[in-house]
Amino acid sequence: MESRLQIELGGKTLMVETGKVAKQAHGSAIVRLGDTVILATAVEAKQIDEEKDFFPLMVDYREKAYAAGKIPGGFFKREGRPSEKETVSARLIDRTLRPLFPEGYFEEVQIMVMVLSSDQENDADVPGLIGASTALSISEIPFYQPVGAVRVGRLNGEFVINPTFSELENSDIDLVVAGTKDFVNMVEGECREVSEGDLLSALNFGHEKIKLIVGLQEELRAKAGKPKTKVEPPLRNSELVEAVTALGLEKIKEANRTADKLERAKRLDGLLDSVTLELLEKFPESERKIKSILQELEKKDMRQMILNEGKRTDGRDIDQIRPITCEVGILPRTHGSALFTRGQTQSLSVATLGTKIDEQRVDDLEGESTKSYMLHYNFPPFSVGEVRFIRGPGRREIGHGALAERAIQSVIPGEEVFPYTVRIVSDILESNGSSSMATVCAGTLCLMDAGVPIKAPVAGIAMGLIKEEDKHAVLTDILGLEDHLGDMDFKVTGTRQGITAFQMDVKISGVDLSLLKEALTRAKEARLFILDVMQQTLAQPRPELSAYAPRIIILKVKPEKIGEIIGPGGKMIRSIIEQSGAKIDIEDDGSVFIASVDQKAGELAQELILKLIEEPEIGKEYSGKVKRITPFGAFVEILPGQDGLVHISELDTRRVNKVEDVLSVGDEIRVKIIGIDAEGKIRLSRKACLSSKTKAR
Repeated sequence: MESRLQIELGGKTLMVETGKVAKQAHGSAIVRLGDTVILATAVEAKQIDEEKDFFPLMVDYREKAYAAGKIPGGFFKREGRPSEKETVSARLIDRTLRPLFPEGYFEEVQIMVMVLSSDQENDADVPGLIGASTALSISEIPFYQPVGAVRVGRLNGEFVINPTFSELENSDIDLVVAGTKDFVNMVEGECREVSEGDLLSALNFGHEKIKLIVGLQEELRAKAGKPKTKVEPPLRNSELVEAVTALGLEKIKEANRTADKLERAKRLDGLLDSVTLELLEKFPESERKIKSILQELEKKDMRQMILNEGKRTDGRDIDQIRPITCEVGILPRTHGSALFTRGQTQSLSVATLGTKIDEQRVDDLEGESTKSYMLHYNFPPFSVGEVRFIRGPGRREIGHGALAERAIQSVIPGEEVFPYTVRIVSDILESNGSSSMATVCAGTLCLMDAGVPIKAPVAGIAMGLIKEEDKHAVLTDILGLEDHLGDMDFKVTGTRQGITAFQMDVKISGVDLSLLKEALTRAKEARLFILDVMQQTLAQPRPELSAYAPRIIILKVKPEKIGEIIGPGGKMIRSIIEQSGAKIDIEDDGSVFIASVDQKAGELAQELILKLIEEPEIGKEYSGKVKRITPFGAFVEILPGQDGLVHISELDTRRVNKVEDVLSVGDEIRVKIIGIDAEGKIRLSRKACLSSKTKAR
């Protein structure tokens, strides 16, 4: 049945519609915000696999080029692999929806969000998340709690709902928050060193609007929703559970108190083998069930240990940070390098400085743009002792890199101060949780080692949560295990002055703002501690760039002079590059960027360019070359492409009968401009220079 509802949010209409298109999907919805329109679909595939013990959810978010009136570039002229923006948006939707499916539901579900129209003002990620929740809510798929989402900005001290791209440029907060009517269950964004209190206020402001969006979905579900499939909890063999518990519980407790990650994993693997071997005769074909029971025991014991004893698997208190070591300048030929180690998590980050030519060109629905700062995160399999194919960055690597990039973005100096393209690469060499936060710390240190004048150092910490009924524990600096078996992963980055980026997802239905306040307070304490450790290694950016980094000279020329620098077919600029060995990039506004590792090469290129654009001045002396001789005088090139006439009467202090008696073509002589007529013709005098020399004597 076709249904359409709408509400007003911040002066804009949010419209949700179903029953018109994609009717063979199990659930579909069109969401419109401004002139940005998305289609979201949800489909369930029944799987006949009684042994399956995981939920195979797939979320795809794709932008159609036609949405912005564009034809894709490239040879094939069609959309290709997902862009970074599409990948990050898909992860945002996935992280919000995944914890809201019922326990024991293991059917395959695919959610697809397609951007059909883009007004290039309103981002489609928030409507996409609302559409995905709506498609699930009206379908028979067991998704019982609709979620809403909003973007929150702040302009002139006032919070704004779903700000446009242009408004975000002047906003000190860019926050996407999602949740149910009662709780927040996903947070992501960046800000310009705002306080914890301001971020909490923004979350509260956003959650009030989320309640309206959830109400809209509930109304639509009442009109057009299908009956939900009931999910029966999986049947448990109580005899098998008792047998596995009797054999494995005490050894699991020992393993859970083993600090070293690899030793702990070794013990658990050995326990799985021994328990399976002992029980397989009595309980044939139960390997997967035994493994599942052991994992449940492991999870339960770890959570009880934290809640009841205040201790964690590696022996730390709940607010204790793992040991940290920092090293900088460890690679001899890179522009800047740092090794940051926190417990068993280690990031090697390297900063490389380039020129305008090295900027990344981005072509998306919002239009063409360039990026002069990039951070790329790599997670090789050896970092966790695994073997797998390397097939380019996956969703996780792109998402972690995007978070770390946002964290440092606000402290990168502007082009007017530091006209370089900056690339950071973080290679995770070892991982046991919080590798993206280690990337932020190592990334900051490698920038400082490279001499990049960042506004302030940035550090990051990952906070966790264990919650059972009325008891909870907020964990500082979580391990990989605590992320996997815990209830929350809340990453917060910032300087001493305030927060720069954040990302939160949960494995429960959501958390209230009082818990987030506690987590933010503890995260600030941890961040300040980590910044102290980092600045003991390197207190501030190095005063000089690396000897291997390019030196950049910036010139400002009149835009009409650009053609003279480039020359016909690029002849002049190629000549300057060949003569000097420098790289040259020219902007349409007349900004000329000269880059070279050798300072002298840059200075030579600068001198050649200045000569090209120099305008002749009456009374100024020049060294010039004789280009042509005529009976009435000689034409002398005083500047590249500019020559003037030295009349025979101005050749010497004595009378000259024939020009050739004084000059030959190719001679280098000193001349003075004595006149420029209305047509721009230049009159030169050699005699004036000779006279001045005589007077000087």
